Amino acid sequence: MFDIRLDIKPLSVNRAWQGKRFKSKDYDAYERTMLLLLPKLEIPEPPYRLFYEFGFSNKQSDYDNPCKPIGDILQKKYGFNDKEIYEAHIRKRIVKKGQEYIRIRFEHIDIEDYGNKKDKRKRTVKQAQAERKTEAIDASSRVSRKRA
Repeated sequence: MFDIRLDIKPLSVNRAWQGKRFKSKDYDAYERTMLLLLPKLEIPEPPYRLFYEFGFSNKQSDYDNPCKPIGDILQKKYGFNDKEIYEAHIRKRIVKKGQEYIRIRFEHIDIEDYGNKKDKRKRTVKQAQAERKTEAIDASSRVSRKRA
């Protein structure tokens, strides 16, 4: 587990995109700055639980606006896929202007707690096998009763 604190104002998703398809100049500059500020480190193995804490100087800031841009930048920096994030926590703090920050924490989690499809499939196969055994026993006992 690790904690990261970056002394940079979170970029709102509203400022990140121009229209529907193009990143804004603000986003491009923000991404370059973030990639330089983020430390070089190895993140834990997936799947992940992610914690975001945003220090905003404006009480009107939406708590989740920076999540998508930061998530995309983290993927680019650390080479993971955000489909591996199974849980996320977001905290908003109000700070004085000029003291804005972002704190990020990754944790590895046990995927079985999140309904891993492979585990469900294995359970389903085992359940089906058990049901077939039960049906076979029931069928043989019905045949035995008819003979008697």
